[in-house]
Amino acid sequence: MGKVLLSGNEACARGAYEAGVQVACGYPGTPSTEILESLARYREIDAEWSINEKVALEIVFGSAFAGLRSLATMKNVGLNVAADPLFSGAYLGVEGGCVILTADDPGLHSSQTEQDNRHYAVHAKVPLFEPSDSQEAKDMMKMAFEVSERHRIPVLFRMTTRVCHSKGLVELGERIEKPPTTYRRDLSRFVATPARCRVHHAELELKLKELEEWSNETELNFIEPGDSKTGVITSGIAYQHAREVFGSRATYLKLGFTYPLPSRKILDFARQVENIFVIEENDPFIENHVKALGIRVIGKEHLPLCGELNSEMIATRLLGEKASGCEIAEEKAVARPPILCSGCPHRGVFYELSLSLIHI
Repeated sequence: MGKVLLSGNEACARGAYEAGVQVACGYPGTPSTEILESLARYREIDAEWSINEKVALEIVFGSAFAGLRSLATMKNVGLNVAADPLFSGAYLGVEGGCVILTADDPGLHSSQTEQDNRHYAVHAKVPLFEPSDSQEAKDMMKMAFEVSERHRIPVLFRMTTRVCHSKGLVELGERIEKPPTTYRRDLSRFVATPARCRVHHAELELKLKELEEWSNETELNFIEPGDSKTGVITSGIAYQHAREVFGSRATYLKLGFTYPLPSRKILDFARQVENIFVIEENDPFIENHVKALGIRVIGKEHLPLCGELNSEMIATRLLGEKASGCEIAEEKAVARPPILCSGCPHRGVFYELSLSLIHI
């Protein structure tokens, strides 16, 4: 026990371990790979790579149906592959806690797309967690399993590249052993026929209403007091950037549970401040919801939809000033295309293909 220095990915693995996870499956891909690698070091967890993300999630759902706490890990585009079981799993529900971790990649450091997977939470109708540092990653992972079991629903857990790979001090805790429930054969529950899924859909909508109430009450969504002239609504790594820029010059609504969003708390926050900035990477996911509540905010008309945010960009575009001590040094690295990671099983295939092309 005590504090140790962990990356966000290592902290996610530690959180899953402390939560009593017994099964973890995934498919490698930056920035998510180290999560399952770290989980494999815990002998209490059956951690294994799958042939693809869909298979990984299907194994995890099967384990969760049987009452085991289970975790699936993948990068942003991997959730496209796993979308089929994600949508059906949300309707069927789970017995053991079930968390699906998506590691998004703002800035396209190592991905085909810059997709914002927060939209999957809305589309699949599952709750969403977003940590902003390693300690939160560990703590929220444990809470995600509790929410999943309480509402018998799979949970989406969104990391991003900077949170995945940044390191911070993390307070360790003990593992909670969760004995599995006895599997009960229930065709009406676990077979996705149209007749049953009509019922499941209605049940799922009720779960989301309960979760929205919890979203307004949970300590994961909190107001951090400061100057009331400026309000900042933010989540994930954008919270860290915003704190560097505004400091005590703003009051913050820091969101860690971002679907369903806490409409009542957002309205209450808006009454406490004069002007509101919404600061988030990529799509205006939070901003659109806040505007739909009738609140005027400043956001994506000044901040980019593409790429990562940083403190200097936020200070310049929102305040027209330099962020003291946060300047980004320009580095002119030698340009090179991305390569397959060392040990990647695809390397041999591409090597043979390249030899074939040479002889054509």
